[in-house]
Amino acid sequence: MRVIVRSPPDSDKTLLSVVDHRTRSGKQIDAERPDTRCADCARAADRSGDAIINSGTKPKENAEHAAVDSPERRTTSETPEFVAPLDQLLSEAALRPVNRWLPGDSGVRFLDALAKRPDRVKRRVGALVDELGRIVMGTSQLAPQPKDRRFSDPEWSQNPLLKRVVQAYLAADELAEGLLEDAPLEWRDAQRMKFVLSNILEAAAPSNNPLISPVAWKTFFATKGANAVSGPRNLLRDFAGSPRIPAMVEPDAFRVGVDLGITPGAVVYRTEMFELIQYLPQTETVRAVPLLIVPPTINKYYVLDLAPGRSLVEYLVRQGQQVFMISWRNPDERHRDWGIDAYAEAVIEAFGVVDRIAGAGSVHTMAACSGGLIACMAAAHRARTGGLGKLASLNLLVTMIDQHRGGMVGSLIDEGVARAAIARSQHMGYLDGRALAEVFAWLRPSDLVWNYWVNNYLQGKTPPKFDILFWNADTTRMPAALHRDFIEAALHNKLATAGAVTVLGTPIELNKITVDSYVVAGSADHICPWANCYRSAQLLGGKVRFVLSTNGHIAALVNPPGNRKSNYQVSEDTSLDPADWRGAAATVQGSWWPDYAAWLGDRSGPDKPASAMLGSAEFRPLGVAPGTYVLSD
Repeated sequence: MRVIVRSPPDSDKTLLSVVDHRTRSGKQIDAERPDTRCADCARAADRSGDAIINSGTKPKENAEHAAVDSPERRTTSETPEFVAPLDQLLSEAALRPVNRWLPGDSGVRFLDALAKRPDRVKRRVGALVDELGRIVMGTSQLAPQPKDRRFSDPEWSQNPLLKRVVQAYLAADELAEGLLEDAPLEWRDAQRMKFVLSNILEAAAPSNNPLISPVAWKTFFATKGANAVSGPRNLLRDFAGSPRIPAMVEPDAFRVGVDLGITPGAVVYRTEMFELIQYLPQTETVRAVPLLIVPPTINKYYVLDLAPGRSLVEYLVRQGQQVFMISWRNPDERHRDWGIDAYAEAVIEAFGVVDRIAGAGSVHTMAACSGGLIACMAAAHRARTGGLGKLASLNLLVTMIDQHRGGMVGSLIDEGVARAAIARSQHMGYLDGRALAEVFAWLRPSDLVWNYWVNNYLQGKTPPKFDILFWNADTTRMPAALHRDFIEAALHNKLATAGAVTVLGTPIELNKITVDSYVVAGSADHICPWANCYRSAQLLGGKVRFVLSTNGHIAALVNPPGNRKSNYQVSEDTSLDPADWRGAAATVQGSWWPDYAAWLGDRSGPDKPASAMLGSAEFRPLGVAPGTYVLSD
């Protein structure tokens, strides 16, 4: 198959021969959206036992249709610092920071458990005293792990005083871990205490202290004190508004539609809730059965269409796949009633448009993260109402349906916390995505908080450019109704129970989804733990190909071919438990993208000549990709 290289559009005049991008039937595009492609738009930066998800309202349809390493690179282990179910994170994000980091009753139970084991406490404290004595005498063998970049500067090991400071810190760390190990706590309390103690210890690391950090002092002398000015200035800027964490990327590091999200295409359908993008073929022939991508409802769609060479959309298009993408509107308080019903109906609506444009009689659906939850519920609804026959396959990326023991934040959620979170977002009309970004960062404090603390404030530098972190900072809001519905679905793990959740008036039974599925998880995912994603795949009723990528939540998706360090495990036997599956699954070097493209190709029918026109007579293009919704604040 010969690839036809077409340059991305650099003005609205590009693709005029392909798209009629200003009008449809003489009507002007929705006045609520921007009229031009704003290149500077990107910003810096769960329990009701009987709740039923059926209260979302359908949105009114628009008349128009028609030198700091990146954290992903610095991962040193497949085990994330903390893992958390995405939907339960929504409760934490809606609460005030002071409520997030206190141990609460878990702290009381932790101290009570230690009080009942005085001998173990005495032994741990005695070991600390002995170790401190060796540190003072210079005979301690404590040393940071070789991959602990906090203490990579030679002064931490060569300067006698700094070496002792680091050793004392490591000894205190060992004490905290030992006491937590000795306390017989239930899972919820253990997770909560681990989170609190770990965050305290991360904050107390000597490398964060500007008075003793050799990196700070070396920068001070090298810049003649300039970092003492730029560092505090960066601090004031970063903490002036939400999220109150060090900036991970500059707000002008990239431009959507110029640097990111530039795979050529056109908006071929628009409603009040979403735009539908069709991508321009880059091969002489295309597969007959198209692919509809449902992105997360948190952040924006272009995580799947990053820079050229790192775009999954671009890769699939160049394999001859017809690709369509939903681009969600960034909701505000006016859209507070958009719940799961509304989003599921939007997916079904987009599916129908893709089917009518492509004319193949079936459509593949790929969905990521929270988009995967919605796509699953939409598919289960169609299975009950007779529309499953048009679903060629269901493909889920880092999607967690089974929430059982989903991680640290799941340990923090109870009925009261969930109700408080729902009430807060209902009052505002939405959940601010910046608050959720803050919660995500504190799940990996070493990489996503203190790493940038040192870079931005101690060294006074700007953070390096990294497309994933730019996308991460380009947050969106979540309607209050969707926030409520996600939390209530996650409470008591309802989605894993057949018939416990109702969408569009239909009880959801995932085992009724009998089409083939391709499911991807990340072994180091701190948001959707891979074992939960695997158990989620077991809930589906069709044949499943499960892929475990050795990456975190986003890097599992942004995994282009060419990285010699990449590998994944794959198997179509999902009858085993997660540990046994991992022991039996084959390991393949490289990216999973080629495997997925081949799997998709086997289910996409014969090739046909690629059309030079996008859309159809019924759905004429409304504008060039990336569209307007992705550019709005």
